[in-house]
Amino acid sequence: MEAHIVEWLNLLVRWIHFIVGVAWIGASFYFNWLENHLNRQAPQEKGIDGNLWAVHGGGFYHLKKFTNGPEKLPEVLHWFKWEAYMTWVSGMTLLIIVYYYNATAMMIDPSVYDLTPTMAIIIGVASGVFSWFVYDLLCKTLKSKPLLLGVIVFIYLAVLAYLLTQFLSPRAAYIHVGAAIGTIMAGNVFFVIIPAQKELVKALSEDRIPDASYGENGLLRSRHNNYLTLPVLFIMISNHFPTTYGNQYNWLVLIAVSAVGILARHYFNIRHISKAVWMLPTALFGFIMIVMATMPAKQEALEASDKVTTAQVLPIFEQRCFSCHSSKPTQPGFVTPPAGLAYDKEGVLENNADKINAQVMQKIMPLGNLTKMTDEEREKVSRWYRSLGQ
Repeated sequence: MEAHIVEWLNLLVRWIHFIVGVAWIGASFYFNWLENHLNRQAPQEKGIDGNLWAVHGGGFYHLKKFTNGPEKLPEVLHWFKWEAYMTWVSGMTLLIIVYYYNATAMMIDPSVYDLTPTMAIIIGVASGVFSWFVYDLLCKTLKSKPLLLGVIVFIYLAVLAYLLTQFLSPRAAYIHVGAAIGTIMAGNVFFVIIPAQKELVKALSEDRIPDASYGENGLLRSRHNNYLTLPVLFIMISNHFPTTYGNQYNWLVLIAVSAVGILARHYFNIRHISKAVWMLPTALFGFIMIVMATMPAKQEALEASDKVTTAQVLPIFEQRCFSCHSSKPTQPGFVTPPAGLAYDKEGVLENNADKINAQVMQKIMPLGNLTKMTDEEREKVSRWYRSLGQ
């Protein structure tokens, strides 16, 4: 009963996280696009920095951006903040449900580092909190050197990714890098961007010139959030692709893909002012190089005497995998087999041999190696997989 409720709670919170995340990122992308497409060349009304005409949903829209602000504040002023806050809250809740609630299985991999569940959770939480303070200090120290600041923040995240992969399970390491980035992004909104907007509104209501530093800091943090969007989205979906987090150099894969995403995002940010069309092909080439670099080594053909049948390897799956991957899982926390793969059903093992081999040989499965699969058993599974291809 408990596992059933937790699974539905997981689904509900994940659904909410997805919805509010789309709203936050969509708003970010839209306002960035809007800023880049404002018509600033044609004669403008007094006090107007730019305007834009758009058509959508069967109607026309005319948007204007004020140079400083309207002469009088409107009665209703819409703020864009709850999307960010709820994305972070739902993400942290999901982290608790999926990873902290079942830390032994989801966060610990003895082949990486033998932690207690409590220590694994402390490392996970601390990585997010510490990252915000480091990032915030860097921004305050290097705000006058935005390029250097961006490079150092990227290096910090690379170091964080490396360190987390040395202590947590690969999936947990990836998701906690994402949680750290998400904390930085939400922190930017709560501590910097919204206060900057409040200062602008307050100054207008008091008929004074707003403190320019608020706006400058808000713009800098908003720009960072824009560039961090694609890396954090990649992390959100990467947990479904063991080729990424299960690679021997998983932290490097994460950083390389993030760099590709940042380059692609930069192209869309500057394409209205620069013809840097080389950026997208370069990003695509970089992604292809990542695919090639992570390609598994070609396995040698087996002699007839080395072949392994499904019947011969079945006891390994029964002992090491069926507790999760069966029609009725016995592993606590599971009411249905992960990814719907029940290995006790006819044909499921053979039909998913490629996926099974990849995850077993990369030591991603069994989860946290809770069932103590040995290296000899993994090698036998690999021989079984190669036997099927003969």
